[in-house]
Amino acid sequence: MHNELLAGAFLAPYFTFFLIFSILPIFYGLYVSFHDWTLAGKGEFVGLDNYIYAFKDADFWASLLHSAYFVVYSTPFLILVPFCLALILDAKLKGRTFLRTVYFMPQVLSVAVVSYIWVFILQPYTGLMNTVLHKIGVLAEGTEWFWLNDANLAWVSIVMITLWWTQGFNMIVLLAGLQDIPPEHYEAATLDGANGWQRLKYITLPAMRGIIALIMILQVIASFKVFGQVWLVTRGGPGNETRTMIQYIYETGFSANELGLSTAMSFIFFVFLIILSLLQAKFFSPKKD
Repeated sequence: MHNELLAGAFLAPYFTFFLIFSILPIFYGLYVSFHDWTLAGKGEFVGLDNYIYAFKDADFWASLLHSAYFVVYSTPFLILVPFCLALILDAKLKGRTFLRTVYFMPQVLSVAVVSYIWVFILQPYTGLMNTVLHKIGVLAEGTEWFWLNDANLAWVSIVMITLWWTQGFNMIVLLAGLQDIPPEHYEAATLDGANGWQRLKYITLPAMRGIIALIMILQVIASFKVFGQVWLVTRGGPGNETRTMIQYIYETGFSANELGLSTAMSFIFFVFLIILSLLQAKFFSPKKD
């Protein structure tokens, strides 16, 4: 009994802050979503009108579709590239600590720093990216790629920025999973004549299935919530071609002064992510014989 009271005393401060700053705002936001709320304060009760308007809003669905584009474009790279880097670091090479630091270093930068670095890299005429492409012959003399002013290239740019910035976390998690695989499995497979590809296919990938599934679920959720780098690099442009769901919610609340409507959109998006996560968890759950 004494230990239980002591544990409760240590946990009480955390749960107090969690209740005040996480749980209560959710219910308060739900309350706001049923009102015609603005930056000036509470308006009249409108019931489900905000939700109905959101479901009928073409821009709402277009923004959700743009977020889905980003998820489809970025998620394979945000899993495959960190996995390849983790394999390199797990190969007992010299300088692994240095490589681990280099690979993870962008992760510690803020989204503002990362975005402004890449704005300079991707700008036409003087940017590093076009300069390199000219040097290797991909771009002809006198031609330029306008990375942030073309809809397709803008998505490629956002994926590159996100990959460079965030792959470090996935790499560390995957590396931890690789190092948990008993080396005896590889030694036995090598004695049986298995080559590198066979060891990867029949030992590494099956052992990593759970971790890869977890990273997939977390990465899809994180990618759907993309906002910072898009807002700072393209502002949702050109036009609204890269305007994501979070950006549209932000603009609805703070530019259009419709906090009630933006909160309703947030809850719709929240439910969508929960359903998507449950479907992913069910899909990736171990199959019973």
